[in-house]
Amino acid sequence: MTGSHEFTVASSEDIHVGRILALRVDDVVMPGGGTARREIVEHLGAVAIVALDEQDRVLLIRQYRHPMGRRLWELPAGLVDHAGEDPLQTARRELVEEVGIVAETWSVLVDAAASPGFTDEVVRVYLATGLSIVERVVLGDEEADLVVESVALDDAIRMVLAGEIVNASAVSGLLAARLVRDGAVRARPADAEWPDRPTAFAGRTGS
Repeated sequence: MTGSHEFTVASSEDIHVGRILALRVDDVVMPGGGTARREIVEHLGAVAIVALDEQDRVLLIRQYRHPMGRRLWELPAGLVDHAGEDPLQTARRELVEEVGIVAETWSVLVDAAASPGFTDEVVRVYLATGLSIVERVVLGDEEADLVVESVALDDAIRMVLAGEIVNASAVSGLLAARLVRDGAVRARPADAEWPDRPTAFAGRTGS
């Protein structure tokens, strides 16, 4: 059974509009007739990649994340830079830029809503196989500090369960990849519909 109330927005105020996100406050009409204020972070959306080789080893990166104040183990990932960009092309680009890899075969593992209580950010996580090494071009200071490791998928799963990998898209993507590799489920096509892809921020900036 689903609820029937339509949560319309009575008013909205922009608090901040930055380079990759915006913060707005909406007054949302609640079932009792009153309104509630909701702070919402608009985001461009992103992709992440579980890049698996023939030995079931996955590429992980260790990267400094300032809001957490430490380096985290993550998947290769990046922002969908503009509204018209094919997220699969974003994933292909980020895999080359971050770890110097191209892949022959792509599929969709999961779409992960980062924290839907306050942000529309959703990360599409791809499975990439048939890997080949290409030249990696370091584009910025953060990329220059990246550490890339090839880790057995089972070891990566153990890192997830031990709390050593906490990035949400990495956690969900690695667990999903294990299920796909085991034959328990099938991944979606690389061009599968993405109904929850964020659009608000790209729409306001013309990105």
